[in-house]
Amino acid sequence: MAIDNTVTVVGNATREPELRFTPNGQAVATFGIAVNRRWQNRQTQEWEEKVSFFDVTCWAQMAENVAESVQKGTRVVVSGRLEQRSWETNDGEKKSKVEIVADEIGPSLRYATAGVTKNERRGDFEGGNTTSGGGNSAPRSTSNEPPAAYGNDEEPF
Repeated sequence: MAIDNTVTVVGNATREPELRFTPNGQAVATFGIAVNRRWQNRQTQEWEEKVSFFDVTCWAQMAENVAESVQKGTRVVVSGRLEQRSWETNDGEKKSKVEIVADEIGPSLRYATAGVTKNERRGDFEGGNTTSGGGNSAPRSTSNEPPAAYGNDEEPF
């Protein structure tokens, strides 16, 4: 039996994305997200709110896109999987946290509008999975002309 570990959250970025590169040149970006839940207490009729904070990690081209597109306060939709990391501090204290490894990140359009700029694809990502590493091949040459199979009034993507 396969266990599905997929989560989608909507919230506000709590800090600017931090873009780094692994020793082999793979991009990785991390940022925080605050997810608010608000409800009315049926006994007191008062509104109550709870905030959950998550760290988000994204890889490859998405990491670079996030670093360029997301700022602190940006409302985003994050879809990915939960991963737990554990470590021991220098004082011998054991720590762990659950973070979201993103498969997709996009702007929330509930309270805002957004413009989309399509990037030129890098590497061969036929399966669409760019979160597992790889993709360090040279960029393809760019052309503003649609492929011959497309009409002028049809988007080539």
